[in-house]
Amino acid sequence: MGAGKSSVGRRVAKALGVPFTDTDRVIAREHGPIPQLFAERGETVFRELEAEAVRGAVEAGGVVSLGGGAVMHAATRAAIADARVVLLTVSAEAVAPRILGSDRPLIASGGIAAWQSILDERAPTYDRLADLVLDTSRRPMSRVADDVVAWVRRSDPTDRRTSSPTTSDEGAP
Repeated sequence: MGAGKSSVGRRVAKALGVPFTDTDRVIAREHGPIPQLFAERGETVFRELEAEAVRGAVEAGGVVSLGGGAVMHAATRAAIADARVVLLTVSAEAVAPRILGSDRPLIASGGIAAWQSILDERAPTYDRLADLVLDTSRRPMSRVADDVVAWVRRSDPTDRRTSSPTTSDEGAP
């Protein structure tokens, strides 16, 4: 939550010339606002809808931005099993102003303490799934995106654009 998944994802997709899908936006467009979904139908139903959105986005290809809790659902983990997964991290100090006043259902009443609790619970799953981990706390999102693009190009020998990969002077942490 608040690590910059959508911002970085859009930049990466543009640089690679592939589609970008933000699954939270897909869900909101098809089913209504996420806070309303949580309130009226509950987190379990939301996670099912989210898994469906992720499955469709992965099948369509390109860069897919997942909501922070998406990977806690088994069907979502199955949908991304063959995908390259980038985990964007952020410190509590850096995320606080990003989520201040947010309508995110899971932190609406608990603020940064709720954010930290959720992160602590999800961290083992995030770590297990991540192929690349980048921190967004103190770096411009454009630099984080550059690092992701360079990593993708280095790791995909079939991509014609990898003959002269873009590299960043700041490597992954």
